[in-house]
Amino acid sequence: MNTTAQSIDLDSRYELTDENINQFRQDGFIKLKNFYDAKTLEHYSPILTDLTLKHNPNKNIPLESLDTYGKAFIQVGNLWEEDEQAKAFAFSRHAAQVATQLLGVDGVRMWHDQALYKEPSGGFTPWHVDQQYWPLGSSKCLTLWIPLQETPIEMGPLRFAAGSHLKQIGREMAISDESERLIEKAVKQEGLSEVYEPYDLGEVSFHYGWTLHRAGPNTTKNSRKVFTVIYIDKDMTLEPKTPNQRNDWAAWSPGTHVGRVLDDPKNPILFEL
Repeated sequence: MNTTAQSIDLDSRYELTDENINQFRQDGFIKLKNFYDAKTLEHYSPILTDLTLKHNPNKNIPLESLDTYGKAFIQVGNLWEEDEQAKAFAFSRHAAQVATQLLGVDGVRMWHDQALYKEPSGGFTPWHVDQQYWPLGSSKCLTLWIPLQETPIEMGPLRFAAGSHLKQIGREMAISDESERLIEKAVKQEGLSEVYEPYDLGEVSFHYGWTLHRAGPNTTKNSRKVFTVIYIDKDMTLEPKTPNQRNDWAAWSPGTHVGRVLDDPKNPILFEL
């Protein structure tokens, strides 16, 4: 491949409108088209894929032997620590600036990045909220979900429950068959609108840590390759409350003390005003 990381612009400004920001805060998520161009994804996709497969924790286990969580995706975190080009993509100023605007803060830090690869015949991802796992002192956090290919419904894109970040649904539930059953019931009881759409090449989404979402199975013969970056307010403090949150504390910000700003070397500031 002739393209080099240096020739790809990850720092250009993506122009959000006031309507975009208002929609995000009302619905708890937003999809943005043409966020990355084809050249950028063509360059970084094989790099991220090689790292994901190399560090796949289940690479020697048959898919059918895994539980619901394991069947949902190959999950590998902090690729940015493994490779300089993965770091360049994860640290994109282009994306971090949008995260800052959507959250309405003065800047954002990296919480962690994460590859979520749904293999061919990979199972569904149960309803859940991401922030259930995060030991954070406020709700000023979000996930950027980047499909590395065009993602039709058959591949299992995200399904969002619009406005669910304003509800108290599923906030104590880990991803499981139980979270799928109980949250699905609650979403219907609350009358929340479900948004389930394909993603074009270069289209991404941002969602709050408390936004309910799930994904369908991958019924195609190709992997659904997705890279995510989780951003937190640059002034976010550490406030673990559950065993899952204490586990994430140990994994993603081990040098931070309870009640202090998350300024561990693993949590660098990626953008500030």
